[in-house]
Amino acid sequence: MGDSQFSTTKRCITAEDLYRLHWVSDPAIHPISDEIAYVEQYINKERTDYNSGIWLLSSDGDTALPFTYGPKDETPVWSPDGSLLAFLRTTDGKRQVWIIPERGGEARQLTYVENNVRSLAWSPNGTCISFVAKTVENPSSPISDEGTQEAQLKGRVVNRTKAKSDGYGLWDDTRDHLYVTDVTSGLTVQLTSGAYDVAEPVWSPDAQCILFVARIAEHSKEDTDLRELNDLFTIAPTISNGDAVAPLKLTHSELHIESAAYSPDGSTIAFYGHDRHAKDATQTRLYTVPSSGGTAVCVSEMLDAHLGNAGMSDMRSHLHIGPPRFSADGQSLYTLVTREGNVHVYQFALDGTFKILTQGEREIYQFELTSDEQHIIAASTDVTLPGDLFRIAIHSGTEEQLTRVNDSLLDEIEISVPECFWTEVEDGRRVQGWVMKPAGFKEGVSYPAILEIHGGPHAMYSNSFFHEFQLLAAQGYAVIYTNPGGSRGYGQSFTNVVLGDYGGRDYTDLLSAVDEAIRQFPFIDPEKLGVTGGSYGGFMTNWIVGHTDRFRAAVTQRSISNWLSMYGVSDIGYSFTEDEVGGNPWEDCELLWRQSPLAYVQQINTPLLILHGEQDLRCPIEQGEQLFTALRRLGKPTQFVRFPASSHELSRKGHPQLRVERLQRITNWFAQHEL
Repeated sequence: MGDSQFSTTKRCITAEDLYRLHWVSDPAIHPISDEIAYVEQYINKERTDYNSGIWLLSSDGDTALPFTYGPKDETPVWSPDGSLLAFLRTTDGKRQVWIIPERGGEARQLTYVENNVRSLAWSPNGTCISFVAKTVENPSSPISDEGTQEAQLKGRVVNRTKAKSDGYGLWDDTRDHLYVTDVTSGLTVQLTSGAYDVAEPVWSPDAQCILFVARIAEHSKEDTDLRELNDLFTIAPTISNGDAVAPLKLTHSELHIESAAYSPDGSTIAFYGHDRHAKDATQTRLYTVPSSGGTAVCVSEMLDAHLGNAGMSDMRSHLHIGPPRFSADGQSLYTLVTREGNVHVYQFALDGTFKILTQGEREIYQFELTSDEQHIIAASTDVTLPGDLFRIAIHSGTEEQLTRVNDSLLDEIEISVPECFWTEVEDGRRVQGWVMKPAGFKEGVSYPAILEIHGGPHAMYSNSFFHEFQLLAAQGYAVIYTNPGGSRGYGQSFTNVVLGDYGGRDYTDLLSAVDEAIRQFPFIDPEKLGVTGGSYGGFMTNWIVGHTDRFRAAVTQRSISNWLSMYGVSDIGYSFTEDEVGGNPWEDCELLWRQSPLAYVQQINTPLLILHGEQDLRCPIEQGEQLFTALRRLGKPTQFVRFPASSHELSRKGHPQLRVERLQRITNWFAQHEL
C-alpha cells in the first residue's frame, strides 16, 4: 500500500472527535414484524456525560426513528407478543424498568425498587418481568441513608473477602437478588435472598421457573467469595408474598458457569462455562445439561477456541453478550467465537460439529436472530468502522449495513488501515500483529512507531476500530499492536503461556513482534520507538522499560507495579495474583517481588508517563503512586497524572473530557520526547 491510502481532501482525526462518535448496541428483534430496537449512545452537548436512546429500525432497514428519548435509556427487550417494549431508564441516578407500547406513546415506569435494576427478562406469557437489583441484606447498613451526614460519620463494617468492585465501589451489605414484577398491577416480589449474588436469570419456556447462576454456600462457614466454581439454580416465580421458596441446584459445582438458556421445549439447558483447569486462562466453552439437572456435556470439544467475545476496543466496555441461542428446533446453538483477530457467529450442532456463519475481518460484538432464523442481526465493528448494525443472510452470507451512525464523521477524517503480519517465536508459536501507517505516509520516509499492548492479559486485539490508534497515526506515528502469548484467540496452550511467567515469553513475544514489524515494514525507524499499554498492558510497559532501554518514551496506564500490594488492594487481587503469578505474599514473597516491575525500577531510564484513575479498584492508584515515588526518588524522568472520579474503565467509558485529556497527554508525551 503506497501513498494512495491517504486522501488529500480529508483531515486527520483528533482527540476531540470522541465528542462526535455514536455507539450502537443491544439489537432486539420484534417477534412478529422483525423490526429492530437498538440503543444509540453519544456524548451530550455539554461534553459532561453520555446520553442514550432507543431507536426503532424498520424490518427492511430503510427507516430508523428515535423510539425513546432518554436521556439514559438502554437494554430494550420485546414482550413475547411484541405489544410492549421493556427497557431500563436512569432518572435521578436510579435505573428502573420502564415499558412503552410497540407503536410508541408514553413510556411508564414499572419498577420502584431501592437500587439500580439490570438483567430484565419477560415471562413467556408476557404477564411478568424478572430483573436483578442490588439488595441491602442488613437494613442497618449506611447505604440506605448514604447521603446523610449521619451516614457519612458511621464506620463501614466489612465482612466479605470481595468487599468492592471496580466501577461500583464498596459493596457494603448489598447482594444482587432476583425480583419479579406483574406488568399489569406493578406488584413486585423479591424471589431470592441470602449471602449470594444472582446473575443471568432466564425463564423456562413453561414459565414455571427462572434459571440463574449463583454461588450458594454449602455450609454456614463457607466463604463463597473464595469459591472458584458456581452453579445453575432454578426458583419458582411466585408473584405472591407467601413463604420464600428455596432455589433448586441443578449442577454439581464442577464448572465456572457464565450464562445459560433453555431449549424451546424446555428439556435442555445450554450454557457457557469452563472447568478452570488453566485457572483464569481457561477458554470458555459451550455445554448442555438436562433441565432437570445432572452432568454437563461439552458441545464445543472439537474447537480449540474461546466462546464469546474477547476482542478489545476503546469504543465500548463489557457489553452484555447474553447466553447461547438455541435454534427453533432445539438441535443447534448459535454463539460468538473469538479466533485469530476476529469474532464471528458460529452454529454448533449438539453433536459438536459446527459451521462459521459470518465472514470478514471484523469483530461482531453482539447479535440476534430473526424470527424465521434466516438472518443474523449483528452489531459489528472493523478497523474503519466504530460499530453499526448489519443484516447477514445465514445461508448465502450476503449482508446489508442497516445503520450508519458515524458516516458524517468518517466522511471527514483519514483512516489508517492496519496491515496484518505474523511473527515466528522461539517455541514454534506464531504471534499475530498489525501495523498502521502514519497519516500522510510517503514511501522512502522513516517514521517513529508506538507499540501498543492490550490488557487482560487474556484478551485479544481484533479487527476493530480504535480511536487511540487512529489518533497516534494521525500524529505521524506508525502503530504496532500484537497479541502475545497469554492472549485469547489462538488456542488454549497459547493462552497458557503467560501463567506464572509474566514478563517471560510474553515479553520476548512483544519484542520479537517489534523486530518483525521493522523487518517487514522498513518505514519504521528502529531508533524512534515508544511503548504504551493499560492494565496488563501497563504492567508490560513497566516491565519493558525496566528490562530494556530500546524505547525512547513510554506511557503506562492503570498499571500494576507491585504484586505484593496488588494482592490485598485490588478487587480481584487475591484470586488474580494466585492464579496468574502463582503465589501469595506470606508464602511466595520472593516470587511476587521478582515478578514486580517495581523491583527493577533502578534499571528504568526511559521517560515514563504514569496515567491512573483515582477510583480504579482493579489496579488501584497506589500501584502508580509506588512507581512514581520510586522513580522520583531515583531522579528518573517521569510524570504522574491522576484522573479524578475515574475507574479502571477510563479509556472506554470514563468522563468524556477526561478521555480526551488522556489521549492528548499520551500524544504530547511522545512528542515531548522527540518521537
